[in-house]
Amino acid sequence: LAGALERAKDNLPTWRGQNEQSMALAALAFTKAKKRRQIMIATSSIGPGATNMVTAAGVAHANRLPILIISGDVFTNRRPDPVLQQVEHFSTPSTTVNDCFRAVSRYWDRISHPEQIIASLPQAIATMLDPADCGPAFLGLCQDTQEVAFDYPEEFFSECLHHIPRPRPDLKQIEEALGILQRAKKPLIISGGGVRYSGAEAAVSDFAVKHGIPISETIAGKGSITHHAPMHVGPIGVVGSSSANKMASEADVIIAIGTRLQDFTTGSWTAFRQKAKFISINTARWDATKHQACAVVGDALTTIQELSVHLFDGPTGLYGETKSTQVKDSKIPNWSAEQSWTQKAKKEFQTWNGLLSKLQAPTNATTPSYAQVVGLVNDLADPNDTLVTAAGGLPGEVSKGWKVKNPHTFDCEFGFSCMGYEIAGGWGHAIAKNGDGIPIVMAGDGSYLMMNSDIYSTVLTGHKIIVIVCDNGGFGVINRLQNFKGEKSFNNLIKDCRVKEPFAVNFVEHAASMGALSRHCNSLSDLNAALKWAKTTDKTTVISIETNPYEWTPGDADWDVGVPEVSERNEVKEARKL
Repeated sequence: LAGALERAKDNLPTWRGQNEQSMALAALAFTKAKKRRQIMIATSSIGPGATNMVTAAGVAHANRLPILIISGDVFTNRRPDPVLQQVEHFSTPSTTVNDCFRAVSRYWDRISHPEQIIASLPQAIATMLDPADCGPAFLGLCQDTQEVAFDYPEEFFSECLHHIPRPRPDLKQIEEALGILQRAKKPLIISGGGVRYSGAEAAVSDFAVKHGIPISETIAGKGSITHHAPMHVGPIGVVGSSSANKMASEADVIIAIGTRLQDFTTGSWTAFRQKAKFISINTARWDATKHQACAVVGDALTTIQELSVHLFDGPTGLYGETKSTQVKDSKIPNWSAEQSWTQKAKKEFQTWNGLLSKLQAPTNATTPSYAQVVGLVNDLADPNDTLVTAAGGLPGEVSKGWKVKNPHTFDCEFGFSCMGYEIAGGWGHAIAKNGDGIPIVMAGDGSYLMMNSDIYSTVLTGHKIIVIVCDNGGFGVINRLQNFKGEKSFNNLIKDCRVKEPFAVNFVEHAASMGALSRHCNSLSDLNAALKWAKTTDKTTVISIETNPYEWTPGDADWDVGVPEVSERNEVKEARKL
């Protein structure tokens, strides 16, 4: 395999990473940046190299992202069994660690004969291209199969231009959705990641403006429009804004576009009024039919265009049929939301922006808040720089406080909440951006310590990123959740752990040991100067700053996390009542 890749290195470049999981995470960030139009392939040997990538496959599966994972497998003939890195199942000798990928793959196959690849590889590609089934594809290559020569047909290697299909919605589903819209007075759009992958950003924004519908965004959908775009009302849900959550609590119709409506989006289904109607537009039937929604199964762009046609543009539909026979009397001349509802959205968003300005303003506090750090980094970021983060407290802080300047410059991996995505993801974005802006990675100290070796990868490959390490002394957001549920602080902040002595990691020296430029900041003014310096450097630059582990940006949405029914602590009993 290495020999073949070496010969094809100009057409199919191979990037050297430090860890199989982080290599696959970088590949996922790359395909996000390319809006699922390009993919990467992550490879490993059998054993721990393969299982390292299971987490990354989980990220891809949860977030509907295409990646091809190819791992070695055991010998088909079993002659040398057990080989190095092989686990053995006494009752099922055909089981290997690669079977772990079955739970987190959209397509899975074990290649035990070279001819099988002729049938399997096109199916893997079709899965990754399918907007409904999109996700990770896995191929396990048995070791003795890899060495076998086979006379493949020349046609198998012909260049092929793949087109991602745009499934059109069923007209009966359109008719049902139009009937709900016709009665709506206070509609709200939830724009998910599927809007970005469909290329429907402009169509959804135009639809919202034309009909006076406020737009909220999910974590995956954030960045499909800019912060100050018309009708934008902010992010929704647990890590969302007070403005979007207020609108959601009063909306009579929710138009969910390209979202799987996970609990952080819905506030564990407490964010909406009880009788609100849902129209769910999604290429995946599984996602569209959740929670008794009016399911409109189709591509986001073509579906919004179809709805617009029937709402405004005359008697002929997109498919050439006439509405008189296909969507009877569905035209709603100049239909729009109530003007008072549209004005309320603007007022709520204005109030939210005022709160952000207050929270992000510099103070004389010894340790800055996350909001202040996020606001300063946001102010100094160029329009084409991409913000990258993932698990911990930062997803909530950047989802609420980062004001997107250009579309597609925001990536928060929170579908699988994968600690360690941040720096690897920044590397993937740097490869995809190819100099068009800088990935700015914001990572907590916990995520940094979990997976940081791709700082070294970026130095080796020349893909510059800027890393902001927000050191709050442990797992600050989990400590917050622990306290909120009535428990004492335990085992999250370093000072509350069972340690011999408290110790602070020198992130600056650690990053420098991997070839990065680095600087520590003791204040917001230090951070301001350090960021301006980082923008001028010629390679990856790491900046660390201590942040307050107790101060957070509000959002006003619930998250259902179990609280013990029986406890000796009154605080826990009170938390359970909530």
